[in-house]
Amino acid sequence: MPRLTVFMTHSPSALANYYGPRALGALQAVAAVQRGAAESDWTAQTLAAAARDCDIIVSDRRAACSAELLARLPRLLAVCRCAVDIRNIDVAAASAQGILVTQASAGFVNSVTEWIVGAMLELSRGIGAAAATYHAGAVPVARMGRELRGATLGIVGYGRIGRRLADAALALGMRVIVADPAAEVTNPGLRKLPLAELLPQADYTVCLATATPQTENLIDAAAFAAMRASAFFINASRGNLVDEEALLQALNTGRIAGCALDVGRAPDQMPSLQLARHPRVIATPHSGGLTLPAIEHQSMETVQQVTDIVHRRMPQGGVNAVHATRLRTFIDAG
Repeated sequence: MPRLTVFMTHSPSALANYYGPRALGALQAVAAVQRGAAESDWTAQTLAAAARDCDIIVSDRRAACSAELLARLPRLLAVCRCAVDIRNIDVAAASAQGILVTQASAGFVNSVTEWIVGAMLELSRGIGAAAATYHAGAVPVARMGRELRGATLGIVGYGRIGRRLADAALALGMRVIVADPAAEVTNPGLRKLPLAELLPQADYTVCLATATPQTENLIDAAAFAAMRASAFFINASRGNLVDEEALLQALNTGRIAGCALDVGRAPDQMPSLQLARHPRVIATPHSGGLTLPAIEHQSMETVQQVTDIVHRRMPQGGVNAVHATRLRTFIDAG
């Protein structure tokens, strides 16, 4: 039986950072793997040409799997997204074409939680700024720091990361309040509040809400106006949740003390350069979940999904399995 062919949209640098050699080796063991050689973004035309003879696409976040692309790939059985976020895939168009779409489960909960704790420490203690001054050959001015113990952490969005962060914050001696109208908060150490009541109380407000049309610009000028002038704002979810002009204004006027960003509205969900270079901001290039255990958790799930398809099984992680008629035909043919 001919081997199925998988096309990976990852660029060479993304393959190393966001898939990893162990998962790549495992994928190559079950299917013929083709990869892109360029660092540039795909268009519908270039990706269709590259993947025209492939049965499965393993997609990174830079590849737009649009209706135009999917219509050009009549033999495609599935698009396996190597992440939770599948917004780069037109699921409705895939369903109309009978193509399965899968996603990976969240493997970055601990990684992002640790990034947030590190961001709170950096905002409070200025460790990186002091080190940078020393590296530049000068002696930094010693400044008074702030302790996390006894401070109030406001978590906006109480999903898996929010729950893990709450546990870590409680262990550090912080008071934790939560705003999420859809979540049930059963931990007796937490207090659930409406967002409008959380913001004036929090010393650190961490945005972990899900990006949807309803949460676009959830943290806007009114939200920043409600925060304490001594408060820090941290966004580790999606740039769409924050009105960046309002954040910039809050920073410029001293409305808030500072912020930490791992995401923003720049390409690939990176922090915007205008904000990232601000002296009251610490920013990282969407790397909060970039640790080997986190990446391998998700990439190895795509390996299992491809393995299931190769063996004519419907894989876990499908978001439109009921519409995956091409794969069902392939399974039945076996």
